Amino acid sequence: MDRPRPAETEVAEELAVVRPGLLPRYAAELPGARAAVLTRLWRALAHEPLPWIAGRETGREGLTLRLGDGRRLHGPAADPYATDAYVDVVRLDGTAYDDPARLMTDLTVPHGTGFAAELGHSVASTALSRADRAPLTDAWPTTDWEWEQRVVDGHPYHPNCRSRPGFSVAEQLAYGPEHRPVVRLGTVPVRPEECLVTGVWPDELRDGGRLLLPVHPWQAAHVLKRSCEDGFAAHPLMSLRTLAVPGGPHVKTALSARLTSSVRDISVYSVGLSATLSAFGESLAARSDGLLHVTRTLGAATAGSPDLAAVLRESPQTYAATDRGERVVPVAALATTALPSSPSWLAEFTRLALTVGLRLLELGVALEAHGQNLLVVLSDAGAPLRLVYRDLADIRVSPARLARHGVPVPELSGRVVTDDETTLRRKLFGSLVAGALAGTAGSTAALGTALETAVRDLPRTPDTAALLEAPVPAKALTLMRLSPGTPGDQWTLLPNPLR
Repeated sequence: MDRPRPAETEVAEELAVVRPGLLPRYAAELPGARAAVLTRLWRALAHEPLPWIAGRETGREGLTLRLGDGRRLHGPAADPYATDAYVDVVRLDGTAYDDPARLMTDLTVPHGTGFAAELGHSVASTALSRADRAPLTDAWPTTDWEWEQRVVDGHPYHPNCRSRPGFSVAEQLAYGPEHRPVVRLGTVPVRPEECLVTGVWPDELRDGGRLLLPVHPWQAAHVLKRSCEDGFAAHPLMSLRTLAVPGGPHVKTALSARLTSSVRDISVYSVGLSATLSAFGESLAARSDGLLHVTRTLGAATAGSPDLAAVLRESPQTYAATDRGERVVPVAALATTALPSSPSWLAEFTRLALTVGLRLLELGVALEAHGQNLLVVLSDAGAPLRLVYRDLADIRVSPARLARHGVPVPELSGRVVTDDETTLRRKLFGSLVAGALAGTAGSTAALGTALETAVRDLPRTPDTAALLEAPVPAKALTLMRLSPGTPGDQWTLLPNPLR
């Protein structure tokens, strides 16, 4: 049977039409992009509970996976917290593979064909992003979107780190933050009686008696299939669907495309809870001894559908004292600076993040503190001062823990509410330790050293004990993509870098 045309070739052909001058750089970036995605895939094969892997054997020459059908897959020892692309090739029964899409195809596992196509798109889009990246300079950005544009490779551990199925090359260049575009959002007028609105919807997004819902141009063209009224210019942030308005709020738009793992829309449920969660977030920040700010949700609206909705949020830059030279930096962008290379800086940042995260967890709130949601306020000298958290839609709240500490329980329902300790710890440790901190540290050794220094000053609680002694939970991102019939998150356990 003929193989489908590689995504690398499709992107090259489109690029030859829309940006031919970028073709040589795109071709030069392809080998590194394959290694970047293959490294992420190898991490998953080494550490996730994939049902068709019968065993794992570690030796001086690396790691060998025994597949259920008797074949053997060999590669280097897999560091679960590494962010460098260190896997150039793996061997399946002696045959060398440097292309993650071809490897996944030839593994012939359930649902592997579709995932292989996504891996191919991830490689091609990573190469495209790297080819068009702006050179890093010693001068730090002055705007929030410029910080986010520095994150070229996407998710540090997901093999679909740059997969954008449904986006043409022209659309990636027009809407991807790493390509530094200005995006013109449209608006759709909707009668108030057709909408669920929480918070305060601003006057500038009203037209007479109607509400104007901001719409991403990709969404208008591919999902709503309608033209929109002219809206306003904004700069895309690393989530792609959230954009910064210069001098104004961040606008989270519905974007019903699969990016990495999930289809990105805005549920009616999340709009309904947004004002309550925002007020709750402010109360949490007030209990943090000045170490945490939570961006406020200014207003949210949906026209009864996750495909036509928007959320307006306060910019995290609100919480920087610019007169003192402070900057607010997404944690995912820290790796583009020299700061994490200093063990003392990394330990101080780790101490700050764990102090805030564990304090809130003890109270009854588990943040999804990955590198996109979590930001750090830096002094003019680069010292980590405080944290900023944005997007409360996926936190977990324990009414029992809140009540135990005398914290008023907000009127919440649905998936955000749970008293299950495993669920709460997974949410925080999986996002903060296996995500934000690991991605900043870049290796097991660096993460372990930072944690060892940071935990000395932490109060000893059952949650801290779990952090110190148990394996670290992490989302099984590849298993989730290969299990389309299983809803929700699936998990794996990574070696504890402290043990």
